[in-house]
Amino acid sequence: MSLQKDEFWMRVALEAAKEAEQMGEVPIGACLIDENENLISVAGNRTITNCDPTAHAEILVLREAAQKLKNYRLLNTSVYTTIEPCAMCAGALVQARIKRLIFAAHDERFGAVETLFQICNSPNLNHRIEITSGVLAEESRTLIQNFFRRRRLEKQKLAD
Repeated sequence: MSLQKDEFWMRVALEAAKEAEQMGEVPIGACLIDENENLISVAGNRTITNCDPTAHAEILVLREAAQKLKNYRLLNTSVYTTIEPCAMCAGALVQARIKRLIFAAHDERFGAVETLFQICNSPNLNHRIEITSGVLAEESRTLIQNFFRRRRLEKQKLAD
């Protein structure tokens, strides 16, 4: 897929991240499209809202897509996410048999696709995912950094 199309879909994921932020969630968003570029699902983080540690944006788009497509195998689909998936999400992407993963910013603390682990293309697993990283990375990184900066300032004000 072209960079222009990847940027289009990443902007959909970024909008979901911004909506999550408005709900007080860490601003991470994801969307899933099929091979014909039809949007199947889109979500932002809802771990706090749902009181569910597994309610990451990537997990939520997989769940919704599986329900809509009536299949837990999401063959020939692509997931766009605003940050490198964690180990849980990377494992779920492999289990769902996602064809392609496109993410914006690397995650130095939890990234399990390229940074800390390479779950999505591990030779030990029976499925490998085509990976594209860095699409709108600066925009995504800035969104998350600003969120945590504001959070630290709020905590500091409460402590003062």
